Amino acid sequence: MTDTGKHVSEMMEDYEKGSIRSGSTGQPRHAGIDDEVANFFAAQSSAPVVIDDETNRRLRWMVHKRVLVVMVVTYFAQSLDKGTMSFASIMGIKKIHTLLGNNTPVYIAILAWEFPTNRLLQRLPIAKYLSFNIMAWGAVLACTAACNNFAGLVVVRTLWACSSVSVNPPLSFCTCPRVSTMWYTRDEQALVIGSFYSMNGFQQCVGGLIAYGIAQIHHAKLKNWQILFTLLGCVTFVWGLFVGYWLPDSPMRAKCWSQEDRILIAERVRKNETGIQNKEFKMHQAVEAFKDLTVWAIVLISFTNALPTGGIGAFSNIILTAFGFTVLQTYLLAIAQGVIIMLFLFSAAYLSKKLNQKLLLAFLYTLPNVAGTIVFMTVQTSAKTKVGLLLAFYCTQGFGAVATLNLAVMSGNIAGRTKQVVASTLVFVAWAVGNAIGPQVFRSDDAPKYYKAWVSHIVMYGVQLAAIAFLRARLMRLNVLKRRAQKVAETKASGEDTNENITHSHAFDDLTDHENPDFRYVY
Repeated sequence: MTDTGKHVSEMMEDYEKGSIRSGSTGQPRHAGIDDEVANFFAAQSSAPVVIDDETNRRLRWMVHKRVLVVMVVTYFAQSLDKGTMSFASIMGIKKIHTLLGNNTPVYIAILAWEFPTNRLLQRLPIAKYLSFNIMAWGAVLACTAACNNFAGLVVVRTLWACSSVSVNPPLSFCTCPRVSTMWYTRDEQALVIGSFYSMNGFQQCVGGLIAYGIAQIHHAKLKNWQILFTLLGCVTFVWGLFVGYWLPDSPMRAKCWSQEDRILIAERVRKNETGIQNKEFKMHQAVEAFKDLTVWAIVLISFTNALPTGGIGAFSNIILTAFGFTVLQTYLLAIAQGVIIMLFLFSAAYLSKKLNQKLLLAFLYTLPNVAGTIVFMTVQTSAKTKVGLLLAFYCTQGFGAVATLNLAVMSGNIAGRTKQVVASTLVFVAWAVGNAIGPQVFRSDDAPKYYKAWVSHIVMYGVQLAAIAFLRARLMRLNVLKRRAQKVAETKASGEDTNENITHSHAFDDLTDHENPDFRYVY
């Protein structure tokens, strides 16, 4: 048995003897701590748990197999299902329903259901709630095949959004405070978030192949787009059943592992200082979220990144067709587009971990978007320029890297469970509004150049760059103030400095980042 294992075994013996009352790290219980968390850590002595590298790797792989697999596959399924409208738009659905790849009802539903679902995620077992909503969205997606008019399509897409929005928070920001910060350390989160967010690119690859294959079906009783929706909906429903069986709700309830490993898995994220769970809604934390400029800067980045994404995502296949490519070429080019998105995402996640920089990289990854958009504005569409325009289009796929880094910044810098719920709601409302507005800037009277749309994108990128610069400066300043208050060296280092010797005794006390004196911001 390793030294780490012996230490935890001693803790369990103390607990069985009743020698330790409650609270984290053997200290008197903080008033804000969740009951389940307090009871779970009741076995701990005052000595900190030191996890060696070998044990840490073992624990991380255990979490990968149970948590990351679910995150990645579920986000892939959601990205693929959401992208069905884009592929269906060149299968004939736009001619029948005049919807032209419009996901606006999806984002309007998100606006209405975002906060209620975040509150339910705070109160309910996250794995079970996630499983139920995956099955619901799969069923609704399959029902899309039965639509024969515009009104029916809007209804099913709205219902799909209500179920899928309950998946998006736990797999994005609420994957960060609820799943990511529950299972992964802050330096691991960018790569973890990048892994599941890269499914946006992978679905372009797989979705293109699936769409091309289904397009080859002729003389069937169902239209091609109906087959597409039915197939993906049924597969999604079955996956939802598996998620309910496989995914643990939290380290405290992960019966698939030993008590010793569950404690170690929770202890390895103690230094995050963002806690594990708390089911109580605390009004003072909600007020703090609304007043925090850090939250609003992240919200603004989410909006400015989502608006161009919404337009390009919904109309990507139609834009490529406008460049002079055939329908078949457009399907195949979607595969290349997916590879580009994945390269952006994984390179950003890797560099973030290697260089310990997030916002600086977010700034740099915005620049290819700007360059590609300028090309669209200045180069005429013709047979001679379509290859250059295609490369410019691929440059605009850097939005995924920025979104990943923004989510990592958000997960690492907002503490307090209620504050996280409010911040998550604001961020995804901004994301939904941006995605809803995005397709509207591509006007039919502006085709095929779409000059006005590209101008609006340039404006968004300019605001985004300014917000990123402001947020980085702000987080650096907040770290200086935190260290000054504790009378330690006033460095601007990102995260905890090795010389600070922070005990992390408040890590699970459900304090906000402002309230917790040990909290250090990462940027």
